[in-house]
Amino acid sequence: MTPFVRSLCLSAVLAVQAGLAQAEPDEDGLSLMEEGARLFLRGILEEMEPALDDLRGLGDDLEPALRQFVLEMGPALKELLGSFGGISQYHAPELLPNGDILLRRKAPAEPTGEGDAPQDQIDL
Repeated sequence: MTPFVRSLCLSAVLAVQAGLAQAEPDEDGLSLMEEGARLFLRGILEEMEPALDDLRGLGDDLEPALRQFVLEMGPALKELLGSFGGISQYHAPELLPNGDILLRRKAPAEPTGEGDAPQDQIDL
């Protein structure tokens, strides 16, 4: 069970038990409701335990593959994102009918001087 889920369930059970400790039985049957809530939460914890153990096992199995992916692809992804100059400069991607993906700039790109020839001149 992940630490977050464990702490969430534990706090819920402790809250119910604290309510049980403070409540005394009265004619409204309030203590029976609290006992039912406590038993309900305990049942949920018992039912979730195998699924959470499986999830923990899956995380343990995937961790080496994810670490290897980050080690191999991290520098390439960093370089790729650096060439964009910030994702906020682009509109949302558009998928064309032929399968191409367009990334349109929000503002036109400034000429860099590399291979940008003015349109009125012709190189001979």
